[in-house]
Amino acid sequence: MYGSRGAGPSAGRRMSAVVLGAALLITGCSSDGGDGSDKGADAGAGITQQPKETAPFWVNPDGTAARQVAALEKAGKKQDAEHIRKIAEQPVAEWIGPDNPEEQTRGFTEAADKAGRTALLVLYNIPHRDCGQYSQGGAADGNAYREWLDGVATGIGGRSATVILEPDALLHLVDGCTPEQFHEERYDLLKGAVAKLKFLKNTKVYLDAGNAGWQHPDQIFEPLKWAGIDQADGFSVNVSNFYSTDDSIAYGKQLSAKVAGKHFVIDTSRNGKGPYTQGSPDERWCNPPGRALGETPTTKTADPLVDAYLWVKRPGESDGECKGGPKAGQWWADYALKLARASS
Repeated sequence: MYGSRGAGPSAGRRMSAVVLGAALLITGCSSDGGDGSDKGADAGAGITQQPKETAPFWVNPDGTAARQVAALEKAGKKQDAEHIRKIAEQPVAEWIGPDNPEEQTRGFTEAADKAGRTALLVLYNIPHRDCGQYSQGGAADGNAYREWLDGVATGIGGRSATVILEPDALLHLVDGCTPEQFHEERYDLLKGAVAKLKFLKNTKVYLDAGNAGWQHPDQIFEPLKWAGIDQADGFSVNVSNFYSTDDSIAYGKQLSAKVAGKHFVIDTSRNGKGPYTQGSPDERWCNPPGRALGETPTTKTADPLVDAYLWVKRPGESDGECKGGPKAGQWWADYALKLARASS
């Protein structure tokens, strides 16, 4: 991803997502405790839902961070477990992989629905994704993407979902990273995806629109229009990046003014200490040291144009094979601990 590459899920996690969705329902992990939190079966870490009025998004009680908490507690590493719990107890996005999209989205949205919450999903499968960088891949072609999207939509159905649509897909058209011959198709795919998802009665859609450290809103507001922002609920900023919430609000408000006042959401997952300013500018976005968790997910934000602070990037998962990190999307326990320890 440009300025935020490496956000995508690893192959291993993509494979497990399908199994996980079904397992969540079988174990009854979402039984309501009557106080707005869920206290059913989970990874053994005792993870519950956040108060619905503050954070209406679903907390996966069997996610990677929750399993890490359970393993650390079992090993007697109580302090480390409590640090990782800061991640495990928050709603983080589920990145929908290329295989069995209907089963994945059905599993997550049904589990969220049973808990009385909204599933937070990221669609990251656009053809020619990430320009051959750490998160390269995506659907084989436009028809394959449309078929995949049909599965996503069928799996969501009428249940509540908030969807972040294709991080960096527009930016890579604007910055020239994606070859010109693929531009028309990509706009068509994004516009079609917005229309299909908005046809679902309880789905909100936010088109990705870069970050405060990218370039200027003037360079992306027309591409947003061509990609169907008029039909979307709004746009997302700072996905997988580290720019402060204040800077992200300023960038988002500038852009909103150019797209008919559309609202936006901000990824605050790792922006607690702002962006990294050392080393090569080309890779400051990739597993930067000294970062921290940001504001926890909530719909109670500092500006009426900001619909939510979200954890779109899953804290603790690598941006890519840089600075000692594993492949993009793989859990990196040491980095997760550092993020959590550095947060207030």
